[in-house]
Amino acid sequence: MRILIVEDSVLLREGLVRLLADAGHEVVAALPDASRALTEAADLDPDLAIVDVRLPPTFTDEGLRAAIALRGQDPSLAVLVFSQYVEERYAADLIAQPGGAIGYLLKDRVTDVSEFLESIERIREGATVLDPEVVAQLLTRRSRDEQISRLTERERSVLALIAEGKSNGAISRILFVSEGAVEKHITSIFSKLGLEQDDTGNRRVLAVLAHIDATAPQAPVGPSAHQNGMNR
Repeated sequence: MRILIVEDSVLLREGLVRLLADAGHEVVAALPDASRALTEAADLDPDLAIVDVRLPPTFTDEGLRAAIALRGQDPSLAVLVFSQYVEERYAADLIAQPGGAIGYLLKDRVTDVSEFLESIERIREGATVLDPEVVAQLLTRRSRDEQISRLTERERSVLALIAEGKSNGAISRILFVSEGAVEKHITSIFSKLGLEQDDTGNRRVLAVLAHIDATAPQAPVGPSAHQNGMNR
């Protein structure tokens, strides 16, 4: 199997090269960042790309976005995301893409080399191989998204104003409703988001976080985007 590696840790990168070569695979390129990933993939035609998530220079999510871009360039390319982190938004996008097989394994949870090599073979053969922790976090995100979708248009407006730091009184003036109506909307928002009452006032903050998570714009994906990445 012809394999492209994108991994910033030199020890792990060289270790993967040796491990895969000993298992009979050909590592066509081992890159420290994603800046040349698309070019190398186009030139070398790998069967599988193993990509870290957080890569230089930003150490955010560029590696996973590079994986999506690689699949956009070659939909038949099998991709294994090999990381210490679960980046929910782009992981869901990658898994939803049509084309080759997908794997997402967490480095700290790989305890058996033979099982790791077997997972690579399964991905190349068309299987989807996901660490259970990845599945759990993606399901949690889907649950949050579904909760947000249950809000009415007015409740979304109230939540957006809460996210802007507006008080109940300010929200009532902006929306031309009574403070009592605002309080009822907020109570409904908390209920639909599954935020139980406590003594800390954290429900307002948690509701804002849910709003931000659901409305955050996605960064551009493709050859024109910066090719960096997230970490292990």
